Amino acid sequence: MSEQIRSTAAGEAAPKIRNGGDLVVETLEALGTTTVFGIPGQHALGLFDALRRSGLHFMSSRVENDAAFAADGYSRVSGKPAALFLSTGPGALTALPGLQEAYATSVPMVVVASQVPVSGLGGARRGMLHQLDEQRRAAIDVTKSQRTVTHHAAIPTAIESAWLEAMTYPRGPVWVEVPQDVLLAKTEIPPIRTANASPTPEGPRPELVWAAVQLLASAKRPAIVSGGGVRRAGAEKALLTLAEKLDAPVVCSPGGNSGFPVEHPLSMGSWVEDRAVTDLLADADVLLAVGTSLGEVTSNYFTLEPSGKLIHVDAEPRVLESNHPALGIACDAKAALEAFVSAYPSQPTEGRESGAERAAQARKAIVERLDGQDLAHERAFMDAIRAGIPDNVPTFWDMTIAAYWGWNCWDGRTGGFHSGQGAGGLGFAFPAALGGAVALAEKRGLKLSDVDAEFSVGGSERVVAVAGDGSAMYSISELATAVQHGIPVTWLIVDDGGYGILREYMVATFGQATHTELARPDFITLARAFGVEAQEVSVGDDAGYSELTDALRATFDASVTGPRVIVVKTHLEMFAMS
Repeated sequence: MSEQIRSTAAGEAAPKIRNGGDLVVETLEALGTTTVFGIPGQHALGLFDALRRSGLHFMSSRVENDAAFAADGYSRVSGKPAALFLSTGPGALTALPGLQEAYATSVPMVVVASQVPVSGLGGARRGMLHQLDEQRRAAIDVTKSQRTVTHHAAIPTAIESAWLEAMTYPRGPVWVEVPQDVLLAKTEIPPIRTANASPTPEGPRPELVWAAVQLLASAKRPAIVSGGGVRRAGAEKALLTLAEKLDAPVVCSPGGNSGFPVEHPLSMGSWVEDRAVTDLLADADVLLAVGTSLGEVTSNYFTLEPSGKLIHVDAEPRVLESNHPALGIACDAKAALEAFVSAYPSQPTEGRESGAERAAQARKAIVERLDGQDLAHERAFMDAIRAGIPDNVPTFWDMTIAAYWGWNCWDGRTGGFHSGQGAGGLGFAFPAALGGAVALAEKRGLKLSDVDAEFSVGGSERVVAVAGDGSAMYSISELATAVQHGIPVTWLIVDDGGYGILREYMVATFGQATHTELARPDFITLARAFGVEAQEVSVGDDAGYSELTDALRATFDASVTGPRVIVVKTHLEMFAMS
Protein backbone atom coordinates (compact mmCIF):
# COMPACT_ATOMS: atom_id res chain seq x y z
CA MET A 1 0.00 0.00 0.00
CA SER A 2 1.49 3.38 -0.94
CA GLU A 3 2.24 6.01 1.69
CA GLN A 4 -0.44 8.31 0.26
CA ILE A 5 -3.14 5.64 0.45
CA ARG A 6 -1.95 4.52 3.91
CA SER A 7 -2.14 8.03 5.36
CA THR A 8 -5.56 8.64 3.88
CA ALA A 9 -6.84 5.32 5.22
CA ALA A 10 -5.55 6.31 8.66
CA GLY A 11 -7.76 9.37 8.63
CA GLU A 12 -5.28 12.06 7.62
CA ALA A 13 -6.41 14.58 5.05
CA ALA A 14 -5.13 13.84 1.57
CA PRO A 15 -2.90 16.59 0.18
CA LYS A 16 -4.70 19.00 -2.13
CA ILE A 17 -2.70 18.34 -5.23
CA ARG A 18 -3.47 17.34 -8.77
CA ASN A 19 -2.23 13.93 -9.79
CA GLY A 20 -2.32 11.51 -12.70
CA GLY A 21 -5.91 10.66 -11.88
CA ASP A 22 -6.84 14.30 -12.44
CA LEU A 23 -5.37 14.15 -15.95
CA VAL A 24 -7.59 11.17 -16.77
CA VAL A 25 -10.70 12.77 -15.33
CA GLU A 26 -10.07 16.22 -16.77
CA THR A 27 -9.54 14.81 -20.27
CA LEU A 28 -12.76 12.79 -20.07
CA GLU A 29 -14.61 15.88 -18.91
CA ALA A 30 -13.17 17.92 -21.79
CA LEU A 31 -14.35 15.21 -24.20
CA GLY A 32 -17.93 15.57 -22.95
CA THR A 33 -18.17 12.82 -20.35
CA THR A 34 -20.74 13.50 -17.65
CA THR A 35 -21.08 10.16 -15.85
CA VAL A 36 -18.51 7.50 -14.96
CA PHE A 37 -19.27 3.84 -14.17
CA GLY A 38 -17.29 1.36 -12.13
CA ILE A 39 -16.21 0.22 -8.67
CA PRO A 40 -13.32 1.65 -6.60
CA GLY A 41 -10.25 -0.49 -6.00
CA GLN A 42 -6.93 -0.03 -4.24
CA HIS A 43 -4.82 0.60 -7.33
CA ALA A 44 -7.51 2.87 -8.82
CA LEU A 45 -7.97 5.20 -5.82
CA GLY A 46 -6.15 7.99 -7.62
CA LEU A 47 -8.89 7.98 -10.23
CA PHE A 48 -11.66 8.12 -7.67
CA ASP A 49 -10.00 10.84 -5.62
CA ALA A 50 -9.80 12.89 -8.83
CA LEU A 51 -13.53 12.36 -9.41
CA ARG A 52 -14.15 14.19 -6.14
CA ARG A 53 -12.48 17.29 -7.58
CA SER A 54 -14.38 17.11 -10.89
CA GLY A 55 -17.85 17.86 -12.14
CA LEU A 56 -18.40 14.24 -13.16
CA HIS A 57 -21.02 12.01 -11.59
CA PHE A 58 -20.32 8.43 -10.61
CA MET A 59 -22.65 5.42 -10.72
CA SER A 60 -21.38 2.91 -8.20
CA SER A 61 -22.19 -0.66 -9.26
CA ARG A 62 -21.77 -3.73 -7.06
CA VAL A 63 -20.06 -6.06 -9.56
CA GLU A 64 -17.60 -4.98 -12.24
CA ASN A 65 -19.37 -6.95 -14.95
CA ASP A 66 -22.59 -5.11 -14.10
CA ALA A 67 -20.69 -1.82 -14.28
CA ALA A 68 -19.63 -2.75 -17.82
CA PHE A 69 -23.24 -3.56 -18.71
CA ALA A 70 -24.38 -0.26 -17.19
CA ALA A 71 -21.81 1.63 -19.25
CA ASP A 72 -23.04 -0.28 -22.31
CA GLY A 73 -26.65 0.73 -21.68
CA TYR A 74 -25.64 4.33 -21.10
CA SER A 75 -23.76 4.46 -24.39
CA ARG A 76 -26.61 2.88 -26.35
CA VAL A 77 -29.06 5.53 -25.15
CA SER A 78 -26.72 8.54 -25.10
CA GLY A 79 -24.91 7.77 -28.36
CA LYS A 80 -21.52 8.71 -26.89
CA PRO A 81 -18.74 6.66 -25.30
CA ALA A 82 -19.29 5.67 -21.70
CA ALA A 83 -16.41 5.90 -19.25
CA LEU A 84 -15.72 2.79 -17.17
CA PHE A 85 -13.19 2.77 -14.31
CA LEU A 86 -11.79 -0.61 -13.25
CA SER A 87 -9.33 -1.69 -10.62
CA THR A 88 -6.43 -4.04 -11.25
CA GLY A 89 -6.55 -7.83 -11.59
CA PRO A 90 -9.81 -9.37 -10.35
CA GLY A 91 -11.75 -6.16 -10.92
CA ALA A 92 -10.55 -5.77 -14.49
CA LEU A 93 -11.06 -9.47 -15.28
CA THR A 94 -14.57 -9.52 -13.82
CA ALA A 95 -15.66 -6.87 -16.34
CA LEU A 96 -14.58 -8.84 -19.41
CA PRO A 97 -17.95 -10.55 -20.18
CA GLY A 98 -19.67 -7.17 -20.19
CA LEU A 99 -17.00 -5.77 -22.48
CA GLN A 100 -17.48 -8.74 -24.79
CA GLU A 101 -21.11 -7.68 -25.27
CA ALA A 102 -20.09 -4.10 -26.02
CA TYR A 103 -17.38 -5.25 -28.43
CA ALA A 104 -19.70 -7.67 -30.24
CA THR A 105 -22.39 -5.01 -30.54
CA SER A 106 -20.07 -2.10 -31.45
CA VAL A 107 -20.88 -0.02 -28.37
CA PRO A 108 -18.30 2.76 -27.80
CA MET A 109 -16.63 2.88 -24.39
CA VAL A 110 -13.44 4.25 -22.83
CA VAL A 111 -12.23 1.70 -20.28
CA VAL A 112 -9.65 3.02 -17.83
CA ALA A 113 -8.10 0.20 -15.81
CA SER A 114 -5.57 0.74 -13.08
CA GLN A 115 -2.38 -1.31 -12.93
CA VAL A 116 0.23 -2.30 -10.40
CA PRO A 117 3.07 0.22 -9.97
CA VAL A 118 5.40 0.62 -12.93
CA SER A 119 8.06 -1.50 -11.27
CA GLY A 120 5.75 -4.51 -11.45
CA LEU A 121 5.05 -4.28 -15.19
CA GLY A 122 6.70 -6.38 -17.85
CA GLY A 123 6.30 -9.76 -16.21
CA ALA A 124 8.33 -9.08 -13.06
CA ARG A 125 6.93 -11.35 -10.33
CA ARG A 126 7.17 -9.07 -7.30
CA GLY A 127 4.20 -10.57 -5.47
CA MET A 128 2.10 -7.41 -5.72
CA LEU A 129 -1.59 -7.56 -4.88
CA HIS A 130 -3.75 -8.15 -8.00
CA GLN A 131 -0.66 -8.51 -10.21
CA LEU A 132 -1.06 -10.18 -13.61
CA ASP A 133 1.76 -10.90 -16.03
CA GLU A 134 0.10 -8.98 -18.86
CA GLN A 135 -3.24 -7.61 -17.75
CA ARG A 136 -4.09 -5.86 -20.98
CA ARG A 137 -3.67 -9.09 -22.95
CA ALA A 138 -6.78 -10.37 -21.18
CA ALA A 139 -8.75 -7.64 -22.94
CA ILE A 140 -7.50 -8.34 -26.46
CA ASP A 141 -10.60 -10.28 -27.55
CA VAL A 142 -13.13 -7.87 -26.04
CA THR A 143 -11.76 -4.41 -26.88
CA LYS A 144 -10.68 -2.65 -30.06
CA SER A 145 -7.21 -1.85 -28.74
CA GLN A 146 -5.23 -1.79 -25.52
CA ARG A 147 -2.54 0.61 -24.31
CA THR A 148 -0.56 1.20 -21.10
CA VAL A 149 0.45 4.72 -20.06
CA THR A 150 3.48 5.08 -17.82
CA HIS A 151 3.98 8.86 -17.59
CA HIS A 152 1.76 11.89 -17.12
CA ALA A 153 2.48 13.62 -20.40
CA ALA A 154 0.96 10.71 -22.32
CA ILE A 155 -2.30 10.50 -20.36
CA PRO A 156 -4.38 13.22 -22.10
CA THR A 157 -3.41 12.00 -25.56
CA ALA A 158 -4.08 8.37 -24.63
CA ILE A 159 -7.57 9.13 -23.29
CA GLU A 160 -8.44 11.39 -26.23
CA SER A 161 -7.22 8.87 -28.80
CA ALA A 162 -9.15 6.11 -27.00
CA TRP A 163 -12.33 8.20 -27.21
CA LEU A 164 -11.81 8.89 -30.91
CA GLU A 165 -11.06 5.23 -31.62
CA ALA A 166 -14.12 4.15 -29.66
CA MET A 167 -16.26 6.45 -31.81
CA THR A 168 -14.61 5.55 -35.11
CA TYR A 169 -16.47 2.89 -37.07
CA PRO A 170 -16.60 0.09 -36.23
CA ARG A 171 -17.23 1.49 -32.78
CA GLY A 172 -16.41 -0.37 -29.61
CA PRO A 173 -14.65 -0.31 -26.23
CA VAL A 174 -11.02 0.79 -25.99
CA TRP A 175 -8.77 -0.18 -23.08
CA VAL A 176 -6.33 2.21 -21.35
CA GLU A 177 -4.19 1.15 -18.37
CA VAL A 178 -2.56 3.54 -15.92
CA PRO A 179 -0.33 2.19 -13.12
CA GLN A 180 -1.15 3.03 -9.51
CA ASP A 181 1.93 5.16 -8.90
CA VAL A 182 1.32 7.18 -12.09
CA LEU A 183 -2.24 7.90 -10.97
CA LEU A 184 -1.12 9.00 -7.50
CA ALA A 185 1.96 11.03 -8.39
CA LYS A 186 1.73 14.82 -8.33
CA THR A 187 1.60 16.34 -11.81
CA GLU A 188 2.92 19.64 -13.08
CA ILE A 189 0.87 19.44 -16.27
CA PRO A 190 -1.72 22.24 -16.41
CA PRO A 191 -5.41 21.29 -16.12
CA ILE A 192 -6.82 19.77 -19.33
CA ARG A 193 -9.61 21.93 -20.70
CA THR A 194 -9.81 21.05 -24.42
CA ALA A 195 -10.00 17.82 -26.38
CA ASN A 196 -11.10 16.65 -29.80
CA ALA A 197 -14.22 14.50 -29.36
CA SER A 198 -15.17 14.15 -33.03
CA PRO A 199 -13.51 11.52 -35.22
CA THR A 200 -12.98 12.31 -38.87
CA PRO A 201 -15.94 10.84 -40.77
CA GLU A 202 -15.24 8.38 -43.53
CA GLY A 203 -17.76 7.86 -46.30
CA PRO A 204 -18.12 4.97 -48.73
CA ARG A 205 -15.92 4.78 -51.79
CA PRO A 206 -17.75 6.49 -54.72
CA GLU A 207 -17.13 3.62 -57.14
CA LEU A 208 -18.70 1.18 -54.68
CA VAL A 209 -21.71 3.46 -54.23
CA TRP A 210 -22.12 3.61 -58.00
CA ALA A 211 -21.91 -0.18 -58.32
CA ALA A 212 -24.40 -0.73 -55.51
CA VAL A 213 -26.90 1.79 -56.88
CA GLN A 214 -26.70 0.22 -60.34
CA LEU A 215 -27.64 -3.14 -58.84
CA LEU A 216 -30.44 -1.69 -56.72
CA ALA A 217 -31.88 0.37 -59.56
CA SER A 218 -32.09 -2.65 -61.85
CA ALA A 219 -33.56 -4.99 -59.24
CA LYS A 220 -37.01 -6.49 -59.81
CA ARG A 221 -37.30 -8.12 -56.37
CA PRO A 222 -35.05 -6.16 -53.99
CA ALA A 223 -35.10 -6.80 -50.23
CA ILE A 224 -33.30 -5.30 -47.24
CA VAL A 225 -31.93 -6.73 -44.00
CA SER A 226 -31.44 -3.94 -41.46
CA GLY A 227 -28.98 -4.70 -38.66
CA GLY A 228 -27.94 -3.09 -35.42
CA GLY A 229 -25.53 -0.85 -37.29
CA VAL A 230 -28.47 1.07 -38.72
CA ARG A 231 -29.69 2.02 -35.28
CA ARG A 232 -26.24 2.72 -33.86
CA ALA A 233 -25.48 5.07 -36.75
CA GLY A 234 -28.83 6.86 -36.54
CA ALA A 235 -29.63 5.77 -40.09
CA GLU A 236 -33.33 5.00 -39.63
CA LYS A 237 -34.52 7.92 -41.77
CA ALA A 238 -32.14 7.09 -44.63
CA LEU A 239 -33.22 3.43 -44.47
CA LEU A 240 -36.89 4.37 -44.71
CA THR A 241 -36.25 6.68 -47.65
CA LEU A 242 -34.24 4.08 -49.56
CA ALA A 243 -36.71 1.28 -48.85
CA GLU A 244 -39.54 3.40 -50.24
CA LYS A 245 -37.50 4.33 -53.32
CA LEU A 246 -36.76 0.65 -53.92
CA ASP A 247 -40.22 -0.55 -52.89
CA ALA A 248 -38.27 -3.22 -51.00
CA PRO A 249 -39.48 -5.36 -48.06
CA VAL A 250 -37.42 -4.81 -44.91
CA VAL A 251 -36.67 -7.18 -42.05
CA CYS A 252 -34.67 -6.12 -38.99
CA SER A 253 -32.14 -8.33 -37.26
CA PRO A 254 -32.49 -8.80 -33.48
CA GLY A 255 -29.90 -6.09 -32.93
CA GLY A 256 -31.62 -3.90 -35.50
CA ASN A 257 -35.09 -4.32 -33.98
CA SER A 258 -36.91 -0.95 -34.12
CA GLY A 259 -34.73 0.34 -36.95
CA PHE A 260 -37.68 0.28 -39.36
CA PRO A 261 -41.33 1.09 -38.49
CA VAL A 262 -43.16 -2.18 -37.75
CA GLU A 263 -46.46 -0.84 -39.09
CA HIS A 264 -44.99 0.24 -42.45
CA PRO A 265 -46.40 -1.72 -45.43
CA LEU A 266 -42.84 -2.79 -46.36
CA SER A 267 -42.05 -4.10 -42.89
CA MET A 268 -41.62 -7.76 -41.97
CA GLY A 269 -40.78 -6.81 -38.40
CA SER A 270 -37.83 -8.73 -37.03
CA TRP A 271 -39.03 -12.21 -37.95
CA VAL A 272 -35.66 -13.39 -39.20
CA GLU A 273 -36.37 -16.83 -37.69
CA ASP A 274 -39.40 -17.42 -39.92
CA ARG A 275 -39.04 -19.49 -43.07
CA ALA A 276 -41.31 -17.18 -45.08
CA VAL A 277 -38.97 -14.27 -44.42
CA THR A 278 -35.87 -16.37 -45.11
CA ASP A 279 -37.36 -17.52 -48.41
CA LEU A 280 -38.24 -13.94 -49.43
CA LEU A 281 -34.67 -12.82 -48.73
CA ALA A 282 -33.25 -15.80 -50.60
CA ASP A 283 -35.50 -15.07 -53.59
CA ALA A 284 -34.47 -11.42 -53.88
CA ASP A 285 -32.55 -10.70 -57.04
CA VAL A 286 -30.69 -7.98 -55.08
CA LEU A 287 -30.40 -8.28 -51.31
CA LEU A 288 -29.06 -5.33 -49.35
CA ALA A 289 -27.69 -6.28 -45.91
CA VAL A 290 -26.70 -3.19 -43.97
CA GLY A 291 -25.23 -3.01 -40.49
CA THR A 292 -25.29 -6.78 -39.96
CA SER A 293 -22.97 -9.74 -40.40
CA LEU A 294 -25.89 -11.91 -41.55
CA GLY A 295 -24.82 -14.11 -38.69
CA GLU A 296 -26.32 -17.14 -37.01
CA VAL A 297 -29.72 -15.79 -35.95
CA THR A 298 -30.23 -13.26 -38.74
CA SER A 299 -29.54 -15.94 -41.37
CA ASN A 300 -32.07 -18.25 -39.66
CA TYR A 301 -29.21 -20.38 -38.36
CA PHE A 302 -27.20 -20.23 -41.58
CA THR A 303 -30.05 -21.56 -43.72
CA LEU A 304 -30.30 -18.35 -45.75
CA GLU A 305 -28.83 -18.87 -49.22
CA PRO A 306 -29.23 -15.73 -51.36
CA SER A 307 -29.93 -16.58 -54.99
CA GLY A 308 -29.33 -13.08 -56.32
CA LYS A 309 -26.72 -10.39 -55.85
CA LEU A 310 -25.80 -9.43 -52.29
CA ILE A 311 -24.71 -5.92 -51.29
CA HIS A 312 -23.13 -6.09 -47.85
CA VAL A 313 -22.56 -2.84 -45.93
CA ASP A 314 -20.91 -2.83 -42.51
CA ALA A 315 -18.49 -0.67 -40.60
CA GLU A 316 -16.57 -3.75 -39.48
CA PRO A 317 -14.57 -4.94 -42.52
CA ARG A 318 -14.09 -8.40 -41.03
CA VAL A 319 -17.78 -9.28 -41.38
CA LEU A 320 -18.00 -8.38 -45.07
CA GLU A 321 -18.52 -11.51 -47.17
CA SER A 322 -17.92 -13.59 -44.04
CA ASN A 323 -20.90 -15.79 -44.86
CA HIS A 324 -21.70 -15.09 -48.54
CA PRO A 325 -19.99 -13.60 -51.61
CA ALA A 326 -21.04 -9.98 -51.93
CA LEU A 327 -20.30 -6.47 -53.07
CA GLY A 328 -18.75 -5.47 -49.75
CA ILE A 329 -18.72 -1.85 -48.62
CA ALA A 330 -16.84 -1.03 -45.42
CA CYS A 331 -18.72 1.99 -44.12
CA ASP A 332 -21.11 2.97 -41.38
CA ALA A 333 -24.77 2.50 -42.24
CA LYS A 334 -25.84 6.13 -42.24
CA ALA A 335 -23.12 7.34 -44.61
CA ALA A 336 -23.74 4.43 -46.98
CA LEU A 337 -27.54 4.68 -47.02
CA GLU A 338 -27.47 8.44 -47.48
CA ALA A 339 -25.05 8.01 -50.38
CA PHE A 340 -27.35 5.40 -51.96
CA VAL A 341 -30.35 7.71 -51.60
CA SER A 342 -28.50 10.64 -53.18
CA ALA A 343 -27.23 8.59 -56.12
CA TYR A 344 -30.43 6.65 -56.77
CA PRO A 345 -32.10 7.57 -60.09
CA SER A 346 -35.41 9.42 -59.94
CA GLN A 347 -37.23 7.34 -62.56
CA PRO A 348 -39.04 4.19 -61.35
CA THR A 349 -37.66 0.78 -62.26
CA GLU A 350 -39.83 -0.99 -64.80
CA GLY A 351 -41.19 -4.44 -63.99
CA ARG A 352 -40.46 -4.27 -60.27
CA GLU A 353 -42.69 -6.50 -58.18
CA SER A 354 -44.69 -4.83 -55.42
CA GLY A 355 -42.65 -4.81 -52.24
CA ALA A 356 -45.71 -4.15 -50.10
CA GLU A 357 -47.46 -7.24 -51.50
CA ARG A 358 -44.40 -9.41 -50.94
CA ALA A 359 -44.08 -8.14 -47.36
CA ALA A 360 -47.80 -8.70 -46.75
CA GLN A 361 -47.53 -12.30 -47.96
CA ALA A 362 -44.63 -12.91 -45.58
CA ARG A 363 -46.51 -11.36 -42.65
CA LYS A 364 -49.55 -13.52 -43.42
CA ALA A 365 -47.38 -16.65 -43.47
CA ILE A 366 -45.85 -15.69 -40.11
CA VAL A 367 -49.29 -15.35 -38.51
CA GLU A 368 -50.48 -18.62 -40.01
CA ARG A 369 -47.44 -20.45 -38.69
CA LEU A 370 -47.95 -19.07 -35.20
CA ASP A 371 -51.67 -19.84 -35.37
CA GLY A 372 -50.77 -23.45 -36.07
CA GLN A 373 -48.92 -23.76 -32.77
CA ASP A 374 -50.23 -23.70 -29.21
CA LEU A 375 -48.78 -20.28 -28.44
CA ALA A 376 -51.77 -18.17 -27.39
CA HIS A 377 -50.30 -17.65 -23.93
CA GLU A 378 -46.92 -16.46 -25.18
CA ARG A 379 -48.46 -14.09 -27.71
CA ALA A 380 -50.85 -12.65 -25.12
CA PHE A 381 -47.99 -12.29 -22.66
CA MET A 382 -45.88 -10.27 -25.11
CA ASP A 383 -48.91 -8.17 -26.08
CA ALA A 384 -49.55 -7.44 -22.39
CA ILE A 385 -45.99 -6.21 -21.89
CA ARG A 386 -46.16 -4.03 -25.00
CA ALA A 387 -49.48 -2.52 -23.88
CA GLY A 388 -48.05 -1.65 -20.46
CA ILE A 389 -45.03 0.33 -21.65
CA PRO A 390 -45.24 3.82 -23.21
CA ASP A 391 -44.10 4.04 -26.83
CA ASN A 392 -40.99 6.14 -26.12
CA VAL A 393 -39.54 3.94 -23.36
CA PRO A 394 -36.30 2.01 -24.02
CA THR A 395 -36.44 -1.66 -23.07
CA PHE A 396 -33.52 -3.91 -22.13
CA TRP A 397 -33.74 -7.72 -22.38
CA ASP A 398 -31.74 -10.61 -20.98
CA MET A 399 -31.17 -13.85 -22.87
CA THR A 400 -34.52 -15.40 -21.92
CA ILE A 401 -37.44 -16.94 -23.80
CA ALA A 402 -39.24 -13.60 -23.52
CA ALA A 403 -36.29 -11.92 -25.20
CA TYR A 404 -36.18 -14.52 -27.95
CA TRP A 405 -39.80 -13.67 -28.64
CA GLY A 406 -38.89 -10.00 -28.40
CA TRP A 407 -36.17 -10.34 -31.02
CA ASN A 408 -38.83 -11.24 -33.54
CA CYS A 409 -42.10 -9.66 -32.46
CA TRP A 410 -41.29 -6.62 -30.33
CA ASP A 411 -42.35 -3.26 -31.70
CA GLY A 412 -39.86 -0.83 -30.18
CA ARG A 413 -41.72 2.17 -31.59
CA THR A 414 -39.83 5.31 -30.55
CA GLY A 415 -38.25 3.79 -27.45
CA GLY A 416 -35.99 1.19 -28.96
CA PHE A 417 -35.06 -2.38 -28.11
CA HIS A 418 -31.78 -3.44 -26.50
CA SER A 419 -30.75 -6.99 -25.78
CA GLY A 420 -27.57 -8.84 -24.87
CA GLN A 421 -27.59 -10.98 -27.99
CA GLY A 422 -24.25 -9.71 -29.29
CA ALA A 423 -22.23 -11.99 -27.02
CA GLY A 424 -25.19 -13.73 -25.37
CA GLY A 425 -24.11 -13.45 -21.74
CA LEU A 426 -26.61 -13.44 -18.90
CA GLY A 427 -27.27 -10.55 -16.56
CA PHE A 428 -27.29 -7.75 -19.16
CA ALA A 429 -30.79 -6.33 -18.83
CA PHE A 430 -31.04 -4.73 -15.39
CA PRO A 431 -27.61 -3.06 -15.12
CA ALA A 432 -27.81 -1.93 -18.76
CA ALA A 433 -31.22 -0.45 -18.02
CA LEU A 434 -29.75 1.44 -15.06
CA GLY A 435 -27.16 3.01 -17.35
CA GLY A 436 -29.80 3.67 -20.00
CA ALA A 437 -32.01 5.46 -17.50
CA VAL A 438 -29.12 7.70 -16.46
CA ALA A 439 -28.48 8.62 -20.10
CA LEU A 440 -32.17 9.25 -20.73
CA ALA A 441 -32.37 11.54 -17.70
CA GLU A 442 -29.28 13.45 -18.83
CA LYS A 443 -30.86 13.97 -22.24
CA ARG A 444 -33.73 15.65 -20.42
CA GLY A 445 -31.51 17.89 -18.32
CA LEU A 446 -31.28 15.83 -15.11
CA LYS A 447 -28.11 14.60 -13.46
CA LEU A 448 -27.23 11.51 -11.48
CA SER A 449 -26.68 12.29 -7.82
CA ASP A 450 -23.76 10.62 -6.14
CA VAL A 451 -25.47 9.07 -3.13
CA ASP A 452 -28.97 8.61 -1.72
CA ALA A 453 -30.85 11.09 -3.88
CA GLU A 454 -33.41 10.51 -6.59
CA PHE A 455 -32.51 12.40 -9.73
CA SER A 456 -35.85 11.69 -11.43
CA VAL A 457 -39.28 12.91 -10.48
CA GLY A 458 -42.05 11.09 -12.30
CA GLY A 459 -41.97 8.41 -14.96
CA SER A 460 -40.62 10.30 -17.97
CA GLU A 461 -37.09 8.91 -17.51
CA ARG A 462 -38.12 5.38 -16.58
CA VAL A 463 -36.90 2.42 -18.60
CA VAL A 464 -37.82 -1.29 -18.46
CA ALA A 465 -35.63 -4.37 -17.99
CA VAL A 466 -36.89 -7.90 -18.71
CA ALA A 467 -35.11 -10.93 -17.23
CA GLY A 468 -35.71 -14.53 -16.25
CA ASP A 469 -35.26 -15.84 -12.74
CA GLY A 470 -31.92 -17.38 -13.75
CA SER A 471 -30.47 -14.28 -15.37
CA ALA A 472 -31.89 -12.03 -12.65
CA MET A 473 -29.58 -13.65 -10.11
CA TYR A 474 -26.57 -12.47 -12.12
CA SER A 475 -27.41 -8.84 -11.32
CA ILE A 476 -29.65 -8.93 -8.25
CA SER A 477 -27.05 -6.97 -6.28
CA GLU A 478 -27.63 -3.98 -8.55
CA LEU A 479 -30.90 -3.33 -6.73
CA ALA A 480 -28.62 -1.63 -4.21
CA THR A 481 -27.21 0.56 -6.99
CA ALA A 482 -30.70 1.47 -8.18
CA VAL A 483 -31.76 2.41 -4.65
CA GLN A 484 -28.57 4.34 -3.87
CA HIS A 485 -29.00 6.55 -6.92
CA GLY A 486 -32.80 6.53 -7.12
CA ILE A 487 -32.72 5.23 -10.69
CA PRO A 488 -36.19 4.75 -12.25
CA VAL A 489 -36.11 1.26 -13.75
CA THR A 490 -38.99 -1.19 -13.81
CA TRP A 491 -37.55 -4.71 -13.62
CA LEU A 492 -39.87 -7.42 -14.93
CA ILE A 493 -38.68 -10.86 -13.77
CA VAL A 494 -40.24 -13.85 -15.52
CA ASP A 495 -39.93 -16.68 -13.01
CA ASP A 496 -40.26 -20.20 -14.44
CA GLY A 497 -38.01 -21.93 -11.94
CA GLY A 498 -34.94 -22.43 -14.08
CA TYR A 499 -33.03 -21.68 -17.23
CA GLY A 500 -36.12 -21.91 -19.42
CA ILE A 501 -34.57 -21.66 -22.86
CA LEU A 502 -31.87 -24.22 -21.99
CA ARG A 503 -34.53 -26.52 -20.58
CA GLU A 504 -36.42 -26.29 -23.84
CA TYR A 505 -33.33 -26.88 -25.96
CA MET A 506 -32.35 -29.94 -23.96
CA VAL A 507 -35.82 -31.48 -24.00
CA ALA A 508 -36.03 -30.94 -27.76
CA THR A 509 -32.56 -32.44 -28.34
CA PHE A 510 -32.22 -35.14 -25.70
CA GLY A 511 -35.79 -35.78 -24.53
CA GLN A 512 -35.12 -34.43 -21.05
CA ALA A 513 -33.40 -31.51 -19.34
CA THR A 514 -30.46 -31.83 -16.98
CA HIS A 515 -29.40 -29.27 -14.34
CA THR A 516 -31.64 -26.52 -15.67
CA GLU A 517 -33.86 -26.26 -12.57
CA LEU A 518 -32.93 -23.64 -9.99
CA ALA A 519 -33.54 -22.84 -6.37
CA ARG A 520 -34.30 -19.15 -6.29
CA PRO A 521 -35.27 -16.59 -3.68
CA ASP A 522 -38.62 -15.01 -3.01
CA PHE A 523 -37.93 -12.10 -5.35
CA ILE A 524 -40.66 -9.96 -3.80
CA THR A 525 -39.26 -10.28 -0.29
CA LEU A 526 -35.71 -9.85 -1.55
CA ALA A 527 -36.56 -6.67 -3.47
CA ARG A 528 -38.30 -5.23 -0.44
CA ALA A 529 -35.22 -6.02 1.65
CA PHE A 530 -33.35 -3.62 -0.64
CA GLY A 531 -36.09 -1.04 -0.09
CA VAL A 532 -37.67 -1.58 -3.50
CA GLU A 533 -41.42 -1.81 -3.94
CA ALA A 534 -42.36 -5.09 -5.62
CA GLN A 535 -45.42 -7.05 -6.62
CA GLU A 536 -46.25 -10.42 -8.12
CA VAL A 537 -48.64 -10.94 -11.03
CA SER A 538 -49.96 -14.31 -12.17
CA VAL A 539 -50.74 -14.91 -15.84
CA GLY A 540 -51.91 -17.93 -17.78
CA ASP A 541 -55.08 -19.77 -18.77
CA ASP A 542 -56.43 -16.61 -20.41
CA ALA A 543 -56.12 -14.67 -17.15
CA GLY A 544 -53.85 -12.04 -15.66
CA TYR A 545 -52.72 -10.33 -18.83
CA SER A 546 -54.60 -7.10 -18.08
CA GLU A 547 -53.20 -7.17 -14.54
CA LEU A 548 -49.67 -7.38 -15.96
CA THR A 549 -50.38 -4.45 -18.27
CA ASP A 550 -51.82 -2.43 -15.39
CA ALA A 551 -48.87 -3.26 -13.12
CA LEU A 552 -46.40 -2.01 -15.73
CA ARG A 553 -48.43 1.12 -16.48
CA ALA A 554 -48.64 1.97 -12.80
CA THR A 555 -44.86 2.31 -12.55
CA PHE A 556 -45.00 5.14 -15.08
CA ASP A 557 -47.29 7.23 -12.91
CA ALA A 558 -45.84 10.68 -12.26
CA SER A 559 -45.73 9.99 -8.53
CA VAL A 560 -43.56 6.87 -8.85
CA THR A 561 -39.81 7.32 -8.47
CA GLY A 562 -36.86 4.98 -8.14
CA PRO A 563 -36.77 1.26 -9.02
CA ARG A 564 -39.73 -1.12 -9.06
CA VAL A 565 -39.84 -4.91 -9.42
CA ILE A 566 -42.65 -6.96 -10.98
CA VAL A 567 -42.44 -10.75 -10.78
CA VAL A 568 -44.47 -12.96 -13.10
CA LYS A 569 -44.50 -16.66 -12.35
CA THR A 570 -45.28 -18.31 -15.66
CA HIS A 571 -43.92 -20.77 -18.19
CA LEU A 572 -43.20 -19.59 -21.72
CA GLU A 573 -42.38 -21.73 -24.74
CA MET A 574 -40.56 -20.85 -27.90
CA PHE A 575 -42.25 -20.84 -31.28
CA ALA A 576 -41.07 -23.65 -33.52
CA MET A 577 -38.08 -22.65 -35.64
CA SER A 578 -38.58 -22.94 -39.35
